[in-house]
Amino acid sequence: MRVAVVGAGGVGGYFGGRLAQAGIDTLFIARGPTLEALRTRGLRVESIKGDFALPRVNATDDAASAGPVDAVLLAVKAWQIPEAAASIKSMLNAQTAVIPLENGMEGPSQIATVLGREHALGGLCGIVSFVVAPGHIRHIGADPFVMFGELDNRRSARVERLREAFERAGVRAEVPQDIHRSMWSKFLFIAPMSGVGAVTRVPIGAWRSMPETRELVTRAIREVLAVAAARGITLDDDAVQRTLQRYDGLPPESTSSLQRDVMEGKPSELDAQLGAVVRMGREIGVVTPVCEMLYDLLLPQERRARGETC
Repeated sequence: MRVAVVGAGGVGGYFGGRLAQAGIDTLFIARGPTLEALRTRGLRVESIKGDFALPRVNATDDAASAGPVDAVLLAVKAWQIPEAAASIKSMLNAQTAVIPLENGMEGPSQIATVLGREHALGGLCGIVSFVVAPGHIRHIGADPFVMFGELDNRRSARVERLREAFERAGVRAEVPQDIHRSMWSKFLFIAPMSGVGAVTRVPIGAWRSMPETRELVTRAIREVLAVAAARGITLDDDAVQRTLQRYDGLPPESTSSLQRDVMEGKPSELDAQLGAVVRMGREIGVVTPVCEMLYDLLLPQERRARGETC
């Protein structure tokens, strides 16, 4: 099986690295300092699941010269999905699956718009990792996993092949019965955590232990649940408590990628996370006051990071 990984950051670097370490034919699509590092020094991953280094990896910035692949893992930022999808058109054959691993709900529809619905899968992952330096990834929390599936939830041969590749690489991989429900479960976890973390600018260990911020994130979780329910996705009755337990199980120094981007003055996935909650809520008449407040508080810096304000 041949797999392309678009983006070699905390997510793409880790999961792509595990595939390559296991001997899976893995190609990284990268650019700039990351591409140079991969070509000259390879890939280094520090992980609570075991460190590893790959002195040589296949990496390019020219997808057109790479040839066809069986699967593409999109590990870019959520707002980069349309551009990234367009860049890989030449790598597709009739059965190529394109899987978004971003934090958001709109990836599959964006992929379908650019590449056709036949290439779009649903997907998500779980990991707390970040870039130390180009080509150097550090995984500090969570037992890494990936989930993916066809948008109609059928158990296709291409999905099974990808699952087997991940399991060969020692990565927990699952094809859920309903990929949409699984994506909402992840969204329920990440969007409130990202918002509260970015506004408070402290790691999760600080804000989860305070009654005030714990109540705030609980209310945000309930809002996301209400939006999901209005869109026909019913999650478990104990979804709120389970999400809070997941927060409690993270290392106290954990932060989301959105929070880290905000604190570093970089463009973030604000629109794809909290913005999406607010948009979807308005479309179906569900009020989301906490998510809207968090979004509004973060929006001025987001626009400044994107050069839209002085």
